[in-house]
Amino acid sequence: MWNPILDVFDENGVKFALEVHPTEIAFDIVTAERALEAIDRRETFGFNFDPSHLEWQGVNPVNFIKTFPDRIYHVHMKDAVVSLDGTSGILSSYMNFGQPGRGWDFRSLGRGQVNFEEIIRALNEIKYGGPLSVEWEDAAMDREAGAKESAKFVKEIDFAPSGRLFDEAFSTD
Repeated sequence: MWNPILDVFDENGVKFALEVHPTEIAFDIVTAERALEAIDRRETFGFNFDPSHLEWQGVNPVNFIKTFPDRIYHVHMKDAVVSLDGTSGILSSYMNFGQPGRGWDFRSLGRGQVNFEEIIRALNEIKYGGPLSVEWEDAAMDREAGAKESAKFVKEIDFAPSGRLFDEAFSTD
């Protein structure tokens, strides 16, 4: 079913990056693996990694990176927080973003529960060299202030890998 469009992508040097989250054909590690199997693991098909959607589902974002190191084609830097209070569930009871009592919500970068330090380390480990795109959503914060703060956060948290093991720095060779 998907091969005709993937053939066109191949002909034009385009890689498709599916954003993994509920409402898509892949929303966690298991369904992402199934999606790859369904298209015979074609290299054209990969993922837009967005840790926020994994975080609120209880899926470890770093495990996703390590499971699909050659399929991370783009990265959204986006934060989320789970705030279950025993009244609404993880599916948020059809409550709007930012509404008190919602089971989870997006937060400005660094203000949620996503461990960006470990994400950057995992991305460096797989040698991801693409952009870190800020996707900002926080219903409780002014957009301009939040976007500016988030861009600054990404610049501060991102670091280049050393390119060698620590002890190699002491080698006399």
